[in-house]
Amino acid sequence: MASVSTFDIVSKVDRQEVDNALNQAAREVGQRFDFKGTGASIAWSGDEIAMEANGEERVKAIWDVFQSKLVKRGVDLKSVQASEPRLSGKTWHMTASMRNGIGPDDAKKVSKLIRDEGPKGVKAQIQGDELRVSSKSRDDLQAVQRLLKEADFDFAVQFVNYR
Repeated sequence: MASVSTFDIVSKVDRQEVDNALNQAAREVGQRFDFKGTGASIAWSGDEIAMEANGEERVKAIWDVFQSKLVKRGVDLKSVQASEPRLSGKTWHMTASMRNGIGPDDAKKVSKLIRDEGPKGVKAQIQGDELRVSSKSRDDLQAVQRLLKEADFDFAVQFVNYR
Protein backbone atom coordinates (compact mmCIF):
# COMPACT_ATOMS: atom_id res chain seq x y z
CA MET A 1 0.00 0.00 0.00
CA ALA A 2 1.39 3.39 -1.02
CA SER A 3 1.82 6.00 1.70
CA VAL A 4 0.31 9.45 1.39
CA SER A 5 2.67 12.41 1.02
CA THR A 6 1.67 15.89 2.20
CA PHE A 7 2.83 19.46 2.46
CA ASP A 8 1.32 22.61 3.96
CA ILE A 9 0.70 25.91 2.19
CA VAL A 10 1.22 28.86 4.55
CA SER A 11 1.64 32.60 4.37
CA LYS A 12 4.03 33.66 7.13
CA VAL A 13 6.54 36.42 7.58
CA ASP A 14 9.86 35.85 9.32
CA ARG A 15 9.73 38.63 11.92
CA GLN A 16 13.50 38.46 12.50
CA GLU A 17 14.21 39.15 8.82
CA VAL A 18 11.75 42.07 8.88
CA ASP A 19 13.47 43.39 12.01
CA ASN A 20 16.88 43.12 10.33
CA ALA A 21 15.56 44.93 7.24
CA LEU A 22 14.05 47.64 9.46
CA ASN A 23 17.35 48.17 11.29
CA GLN A 24 19.23 48.43 7.99
CA ALA A 25 16.66 50.89 6.62
CA ALA A 26 16.82 52.99 9.81
CA ARG A 27 20.61 53.11 9.58
CA GLU A 28 20.45 54.18 5.91
CA VAL A 29 17.80 56.84 6.61
CA GLY A 30 19.96 58.20 9.42
CA GLN A 31 23.07 58.42 7.23
CA ARG A 32 21.75 59.54 3.83
CA PHE A 33 22.31 63.17 2.91
CA ASP A 34 18.83 63.68 1.43
CA PHE A 35 17.23 62.73 4.77
CA LYS A 36 19.38 65.05 6.94
CA GLY A 37 17.29 67.58 8.86
CA THR A 38 13.95 66.21 7.65
CA GLY A 39 12.93 64.40 10.82
CA ALA A 40 12.90 61.16 8.83
CA SER A 41 12.57 57.99 10.91
CA ILE A 42 11.41 54.39 10.68
CA ALA A 43 10.75 52.20 13.72
CA TRP A 44 8.49 49.55 15.22
CA SER A 45 5.25 50.83 16.72
CA GLY A 46 3.67 47.79 18.34
CA ASP A 47 3.10 45.26 15.56
CA GLU A 48 3.31 47.91 12.82
CA ILE A 49 6.18 49.81 11.31
CA ALA A 50 5.88 53.58 11.59
CA MET A 51 7.58 55.92 9.13
CA GLU A 52 7.60 59.69 9.40
CA ALA A 53 9.23 62.68 7.71
CA ASN A 54 8.49 66.34 7.01
CA GLY A 55 7.30 65.74 3.43
CA GLU A 56 5.13 63.28 1.55
CA GLU A 57 7.87 62.44 -0.93
CA ARG A 58 10.37 61.84 1.88
CA VAL A 59 8.09 59.38 3.69
CA LYS A 60 7.56 57.55 0.37
CA ALA A 61 11.35 57.45 -0.07
CA ILE A 62 11.66 55.84 3.39
CA TRP A 63 9.11 53.23 2.28
CA ASP A 64 11.18 52.57 -0.88
CA VAL A 65 14.35 52.13 1.18
CA PHE A 66 12.54 49.71 3.50
CA GLN A 67 11.14 47.72 0.57
CA SER A 68 14.59 47.36 -0.98
CA LYS A 69 15.96 46.06 2.34
CA LEU A 70 13.07 43.56 2.60
CA VAL A 71 13.78 42.24 -0.90
CA LYS A 72 17.48 41.83 -0.09
CA ARG A 73 16.54 39.86 3.06
CA GLY A 74 14.23 37.54 1.08
CA VAL A 75 10.89 38.80 2.47
CA ASP A 76 8.05 38.75 -0.09
CA LEU A 77 6.61 42.24 -0.55
CA LYS A 78 3.11 40.79 -0.83
CA SER A 79 3.26 40.05 2.89
CA VAL A 80 3.77 43.72 3.83
CA GLN A 81 0.99 46.27 3.38
CA ALA A 82 1.53 50.00 3.70
CA SER A 83 -1.01 52.72 4.32
CA GLU A 84 -1.25 55.90 2.29
CA PRO A 85 0.86 58.83 3.55
CA ARG A 86 -1.13 61.16 5.78
CA LEU A 87 -0.40 64.58 7.20
CA SER A 88 -0.50 65.01 10.98
CA GLY A 89 0.53 68.45 12.14
CA LYS A 90 3.73 69.28 10.26
CA THR A 91 4.88 65.71 9.69
CA TRP A 92 3.80 63.04 7.23
CA HIS A 93 3.18 59.54 8.59
CA MET A 94 2.93 56.13 7.00
CA THR A 95 2.46 52.69 8.58
CA ALA A 96 3.17 49.20 7.31
CA SER A 97 1.77 45.96 8.69
CA MET A 98 2.62 42.30 8.18
CA ARG A 99 0.12 39.82 6.72
CA ASN A 100 0.29 36.41 8.37
CA GLY A 101 -1.94 33.48 7.53
CA ILE A 102 -4.19 32.68 4.61
CA GLY A 103 -7.72 34.01 5.03
CA PRO A 104 -10.76 31.79 4.41
CA ASP A 105 -11.56 33.39 1.04
CA ASP A 106 -7.96 33.10 -0.15
CA ALA A 107 -7.80 29.49 1.07
CA LYS A 108 -10.90 28.68 -0.98
CA LYS A 109 -9.29 30.27 -4.07
CA VAL A 110 -6.15 28.17 -3.65
CA SER A 111 -8.16 25.00 -2.99
CA LYS A 112 -10.32 25.62 -6.09
CA LEU A 113 -7.23 26.22 -8.24
CA ILE A 114 -5.69 22.94 -7.05
CA ARG A 115 -8.97 21.07 -7.66
CA ASP A 116 -9.54 22.58 -11.13
CA GLU A 117 -6.03 22.72 -12.61
CA GLY A 118 -3.98 20.37 -10.43
CA PRO A 119 -3.33 16.68 -11.06
CA LYS A 120 -6.06 14.17 -10.26
CA GLY A 121 -5.88 12.52 -6.86
CA VAL A 122 -4.55 15.62 -5.09
CA LYS A 123 -6.62 16.78 -2.13
CA ALA A 124 -6.46 20.16 -0.38
CA GLN A 125 -7.87 20.66 3.12
CA ILE A 126 -8.28 24.03 4.81
CA GLN A 127 -6.85 23.93 8.35
CA GLY A 128 -7.26 27.28 10.05
CA ASP A 129 -4.98 29.77 8.30
CA GLU A 130 -3.14 27.18 6.20
CA LEU A 131 -3.88 24.42 3.69
CA ARG A 132 -2.73 20.81 3.75
CA VAL A 133 -2.25 19.22 0.33
CA SER A 134 -2.03 15.43 0.11
CA SER A 135 -1.48 12.88 -2.63
CA LYS A 136 -0.07 9.40 -3.12
CA SER A 137 2.39 10.72 -5.69
CA ARG A 138 5.19 13.10 -4.74
CA ASP A 139 5.41 14.14 -8.40
CA ASP A 140 1.81 15.37 -8.22
CA LEU A 141 2.66 17.42 -5.12
CA GLN A 142 5.61 19.00 -6.92
CA ALA A 143 3.31 19.80 -9.87
CA VAL A 144 0.93 21.55 -7.45
CA GLN A 145 3.83 23.57 -6.02
CA ARG A 146 4.83 24.67 -9.54
CA LEU A 147 1.20 25.56 -10.31
CA LEU A 148 0.92 27.71 -7.17
CA LYS A 149 4.26 29.46 -7.79
CA GLU A 150 3.08 30.45 -11.27
CA ALA A 151 -0.32 31.65 -9.99
CA ASP A 152 -0.39 35.33 -9.06
CA PHE A 153 -2.02 35.61 -5.64
CA ASP A 154 -2.22 38.86 -3.68
CA PHE A 155 -0.56 37.17 -0.69
CA ALA A 156 2.77 35.41 -0.15
CA VAL A 157 2.81 31.60 -0.37
CA GLN A 158 5.34 29.25 1.22
CA PHE A 159 5.46 25.46 1.35
CA VAL A 160 6.37 23.72 4.64
CA ASN A 161 6.20 20.26 6.26
CA TYR A 162 6.89 18.35 3.04
CA ARG A 163 6.53 14.67 4.02
